Amino acid sequence: MTEELDLNKIRAQINETDQELLTLFAKRRALTLNVAKSKAHQVRPVRDQQREQALLIRLINQGKALGLNAHYVTSVFQTIIEDSVLNQQAYLQTLTNPGLQMPMVSVAFLGDKGSYSYLASHRYFSRRAEKIIESGCPSFADIMQLVEAGHVDYGVLPIENTSSGSINEVYDLLQHTNLSIVGEITHPIEHCLLTAVNTRLDNIKTIYAHGQPFTQCSNFLDKQEGIRIEYCDSTADAMAKVYELQNETVAVIGSEEGGQLYQLHALEKSIANQDENHSRFIVVARKPVDVAAQIPAKTTFILATGQKPGALVECLMVLKEKGINMCKLESRPIQGRPWEEMFYIDVEANIKTLAMQEAIKQLTEQTNFIKVLGCYPIEHINPTSVPSEAL
Repeated sequence: MTEELDLNKIRAQINETDQELLTLFAKRRALTLNVAKSKAHQVRPVRDQQREQALLIRLINQGKALGLNAHYVTSVFQTIIEDSVLNQQAYLQTLTNPGLQMPMVSVAFLGDKGSYSYLASHRYFSRRAEKIIESGCPSFADIMQLVEAGHVDYGVLPIENTSSGSINEVYDLLQHTNLSIVGEITHPIEHCLLTAVNTRLDNIKTIYAHGQPFTQCSNFLDKQEGIRIEYCDSTADAMAKVYELQNETVAVIGSEEGGQLYQLHALEKSIANQDENHSRFIVVARKPVDVAAQIPAKTTFILATGQKPGALVECLMVLKEKGINMCKLESRPIQGRPWEEMFYIDVEANIKTLAMQEAIKQLTEQTNFIKVLGCYPIEHINPTSVPSEAL
């Protein structure tokens, strides 16, 4: 009895300490927004990675003096730094685009609650609005149509995955839309095998999922015997189906976080082919945005060169000569024009810079067709590196 009372007392102290930590986290976040306000007037970059590295080294040393593991301190403060950078960027973007600051936004995404698109949408807009009006859609085309018609403010579309590659259907839709890409977010994909009831892996006879998770978990699935695969329009649809069946022989591939919305639990975790599995999503809207000068930007455009030897190489040389880094090149066939390709290109540059303006002008002269799909803030925050000797 005494041990139980001592344990309850310790847990109460832990809860009190956690509350103190949350209060301090909120105080630190408020201070970093004040930093963003000062940078808005001085036009200084959001990130100062030399200062971030020095900060981490100092914190690691202070942590060691308190008996804290260096990797633990690094992990915690890398997350804090990422949050700080993203919040500063969101603040500066609202100053540059006053119309973006709204208490409520409406968003279309693939599937329903629990889908990866749903989770990515909430993660992206949680920094930008107090309330999100959700519109789950059965297809990528439906998402685009809702935004184009003005029924929702934004659409969130997966564009590529580190395991299964580019999502061609989305690239093809971008050829024929007037929407602009206004943002991006990279979301971790943590595939689990989820069930509605307690069961064992050898009891599972049917697995439901969207096509992408099946591809990304092929190694795990190949090891299972006698499994029937059922394709669904989205991960959310698959989760709803498994919850409805309440059967020990069925399971779904999805995230543990999404599964909790359907009262599902993880039978097997981390079943993807790659340990580091991420999907990149783009955010589309009817109007483009301006990217604040302090924020690293990415510009996406498409072009068609015609069937001329070396034409694409000449285009890429323009980017090299202007010192513009290309981070993505994707080709897709042009519908109705056999053997001709449309090239999608992502570059790390703000469309408003002189180098990018000159590059677009020169590319316009060299190509049959060119169209800028959008310029938007880079939201993938590379963790601040720490010298190995500091660890």
